Amino acid sequence: MTTWREVAETLARSGPGDDWIKIAGVKAYVDGSAGSRTAYLFEPFADSAGYSGLLRISEADLRALVGAVDSAGLQFAGHAIGDRANALLLQIYDSVARAHGPRDRRFRVEHAQHLRPAEIPRFAEIRVVASMQPAHLIDDGRWLERRIGPDRSRWTYAFRSLIDANAPLVFGSDWSVAPLNPLVGVTAALTRRTGDGRHPGGWVPEEKITLGEALRAYTAGNAWAVFAEHRWGMLVPRYDADIVVLDRNLFAMRPESLTTARVQYTIVGGKMVFRRQPAGTASP
Repeated sequence: MTTWREVAETLARSGPGDDWIKIAGVKAYVDGSAGSRTAYLFEPFADSAGYSGLLRISEADLRALVGAVDSAGLQFAGHAIGDRANALLLQIYDSVARAHGPRDRRFRVEHAQHLRPAEIPRFAEIRVVASMQPAHLIDDGRWLERRIGPDRSRWTYAFRSLIDANAPLVFGSDWSVAPLNPLVGVTAALTRRTGDGRHPGGWVPEEKITLGEALRAYTAGNAWAVFAEHRWGMLVPRYDADIVVLDRNLFAMRPESLTTARVQYTIVGGKMVFRRQPAGTASP
């Protein structure tokens, strides 16, 4: 967020880039994380009396930054973990959009991890992208209730509720903080099982989603979030042929076993760029 002017100048001077690497916008940190007790919350942490986290940028500076970046025509993404950070960012997005007039902005919230029920429909109403990383719940579900209690934990990683509200939901990995393999994230979104084995039926099972919904968040959802929905994210004529071929049908598998599937081919733009060699054969 300290170099956004350089990003805007580069974009104006040289264009956004190409299909492999492209300037999409800028990101700012609104708060910290639940693990470090720096997520910005409305109520104090349950295991740290009186402490509700922190803002990494003042509200006034954040409002000015979003406004300036939006005026430059850049897409803005804000890291927000805590419920108060998410509510603040959504409020600023709404006010900036109203002040600057209609435009296809696709503001983003990176993580959107802990939400109040009141904020969930706001993502849909003002078309803000909820950019989430389901693999994180595998770890967070082991200890989060001790930090924020069961009532607030009910609304963490609220995939089902966001989809039902018609919010733009997209999934990613947050690599290298979390595993890069998207099937790890898909499995987490479907099963909501935690790494300690204490939730075989799922941690907050009300927020489970279907395989089709998870795959859509990783594909068509992501394409829309980066203004590429007319080229990427679906297998339809005249789109780029970006395809991963697996060795089995995910829809015929048990959700907890999805990570056993292996990539056989990767095709990018109609060109095969990876092919798994049969066991016992030498690589070309």
